[in-house]
Amino acid sequence: MARRLEPLTLANLGELPVPCRDCVFWELDPVAAKQADRNGDTGLEKEAWLSQLLLDWGTAGVVLYVDDEPAGFAVYAPATYLPRIQAFPTAPVSPDAVVLATGRILPRYLGLGLGKILVQAVAKDVLKRGFRAVEAFGDSRWDGPGCVWPTEFLRAVGFGVVREHPRNPRLRLDLRSAVTWRSEMEAAVERLMGAIRPEHSPPKPVTVRDALTRTPSP
Repeated sequence: MARRLEPLTLANLGELPVPCRDCVFWELDPVAAKQADRNGDTGLEKEAWLSQLLLDWGTAGVVLYVDDEPAGFAVYAPATYLPRIQAFPTAPVSPDAVVLATGRILPRYLGLGLGKILVQAVAKDVLKRGFRAVEAFGDSRWDGPGCVWPTEFLRAVGFGVVREHPRNPRLRLDLRSAVTWRSEMEAAVERLMGAIRPEHSPPKPVTVRDALTRTPSP
């Protein structure tokens, strides 16, 4: 099963799952999001948001493909580009962190560890940009796909709660202290970022008997 990671761009935005490709939950404040939904402009707003973020900040998401089919994605950005944050009771986000806003693994690919691969890819990029951490808001009552990560999932991939809340705790993954996790993360992501090729076994040593019995080439 070949896997690869690609940055989220306007070119592959349309490959996100149908509810997500036009969703502006994070990209607009609640009032503006409702207005865009009433006007049928959410798709255009999503494209405008991504275009501006790519221009200002660079890569803001990652798409994971399995056998050339989109299997999942994650979106992340500095807090200033995510107006919805102000509606969370556990805001604001720490100034040294990038926000892992949302993401999803398609149902047919669940249980393969792909969610952790997405988080690792985000963390590696954030670390390279000089940030100290990734923070995210969890949903402790998660009962199905939505715009907020399940708290249980965030805990499972290494996040710890920094501000408790019965519904939407804020969690943090400190990249500079997670040395072991970072080593594992970089190895996993590097394997996926390049072409996945089978390792070639070293040639068997030739014995004297092999040399004597081998048929010479014409």
